[in-house]
Amino acid sequence: MVLESDSLFEGERYEDPGLSAAARPTLTLEHLKLDRPTMDDAADIVFLANNRRVAEMLARMPHPYDITDARKWIQSANNSEPGTGNFAVRMKATGRIIGACGYQFGPVGHGGEPELGYWIGEPFWGHGYATEAAQAVIDHAFSIAGHHAILASCRLTNPASRRVIEKCGFQYAESGMMRSLAHGGVTVPVETYRLDRKTWEALKGWRANL
Repeated sequence: MVLESDSLFEGERYEDPGLSAAARPTLTLEHLKLDRPTMDDAADIVFLANNRRVAEMLARMPHPYDITDARKWIQSANNSEPGTGNFAVRMKATGRIIGACGYQFGPVGHGGEPELGYWIGEPFWGHGYATEAAQAVIDHAFSIAGHHAILASCRLTNPASRRVIEKCGFQYAESGMMRSLAHGGVTVPVETYRLDRKTWEALKGWRANL
């Protein structure tokens, strides 16, 4: 989910040409809080993201991952293009950043449908945090950004990510290939899934009645 753009240094102001601040609120969940990343998060992002086990499962995260990469992502997350949203994922109790989650266009997006992306630092795996964050961001994509469908993809060798996608209600769409920065730009096989608004609304109604 890492985006490439110019670096931003502490104290520098940035403009948001994408969703307004009001349209990208802090999302407070059961265990997590999702909000905008700041430059104060850069060192913690590097600590978590400079991990091949994380990077090799993503398309756009380089490895090694350094402070410049963190600053680029922070700037990009705060300057999202219209119809997208990128959030820092934090522990609600402490405010500590543990990963990132958002939706944007490409690399498999087509027909105006954005793609869900997420990563959680290895020390925080196995607690359901990716699913909790992804469900909140999906709700944001449909209810705030007004999308009619959203895509998600995972590597064939990443069953944990596949489980997150399936728990969120996505349906298998197709298999394909995707370039991976962590693998030197070579293509790796992936599965792509799709969730449409009608299915999302049905799932929201079902969960509300539990």
